[in-house]
Amino acid sequence: MRILNVAYPFAPVGPDAVGGAEQVLTMIDQGLVAGGEESVVLGANGSITAGPLVEFRAPVNIDDGVRKRAYRDYAHLIAETITDRRIDLVHMHGVDFAQYIPATAVPLLVTLHLPLDYYQESAFVGGPHTFFNAVSEWQQRHLPVNLKVEVVRNGVDTQSLRPAAARENFVLVLGRVCPEKGFHFAMQAAASAGVTCVVAGRVYGYPEHQDYFNREIVPRLDSRRRFVGPVGGTLKRHLLAAAKCVLIPSLVAETSSLVGMEALACGTPVIAFRSGALVEIVSHERTGFLVDDMEEMAQAIALVDRIDPRECRAEACRRFSAIEMTSKYLHLYRAIIRSCE
Repeated sequence: MRILNVAYPFAPVGPDAVGGAEQVLTMIDQGLVAGGEESVVLGANGSITAGPLVEFRAPVNIDDGVRKRAYRDYAHLIAETITDRRIDLVHMHGVDFAQYIPATAVPLLVTLHLPLDYYQESAFVGGPHTFFNAVSEWQQRHLPVNLKVEVVRNGVDTQSLRPAAARENFVLVLGRVCPEKGFHFAMQAAASAGVTCVVAGRVYGYPEHQDYFNREIVPRLDSRRRFVGPVGGTLKRHLLAAAKCVLIPSLVAETSSLVGMEALACGTPVIAFRSGALVEIVSHERTGFLVDDMEEMAQAIALVDRIDPRECRAEACRRFSAIEMTSKYLHLYRAIIRSCE
């Protein structure tokens, strides 16, 4: 098979990518190459891929006019790549995929990485060769019934994510620093529980993200609530494995949570708001706690030592393996290609 994975045009993909969609695309690309298939990735400059990269020069300063031109150029590059590389299936990952969806007879798979209200309504008008993938059963249940929808759950690299020899007395909150992630609730919960809180993540240049960081995060920083910025690689794995627990105080209905899966793979319990697919990832009182507010999160931190790290690790390896995820995607690719012949 020759598979073209099309990334969100404004964010590079690679092993240390910040966004969940970019991380999943990277794992699929690696799985295709490891499985002896032909993987082509179309993504922003700076991307690191296992198969060939068709590089898109993403603009730095983006306004509506720049974005419109970028979509036009991206659509042209996709169409050109399909022809030049003799692609068998196109796999779209960007939230804005409807802006540059190719006019082609080649089968098209769209993975919906984000909450459904992030997408334009026109995104859910599927053609005869257009298929959708939900990343959780929760997300599938909320999709329009007229769509052709499969479910391949997200996975993480359980082989490189390992428990630490000893845990430290801090809780970790990790990801994009923006209003909908509710990091300030985690900081307050940690303060109420009397434990140190490490906040790790990237603050993007969007005005609402910068305002949230300056208004809600910076005033709460002190010797026991520390912001360490974006992390990846060895440092990210160390923080996930050494933390007492990982907090996920999301204010939106999450479609999945790579951070939650990564934490469990490290044997680290997860305390999460009862939001969207998080209820499928955290097994209440077995691999962590599902809570409804900041006060319950603080109370759960005090109980987290009751959770068996071995159970967390076993659950992650059984349910959230990247190897299983990529294997299911390869099977889905073959099934779609056969159905469109």
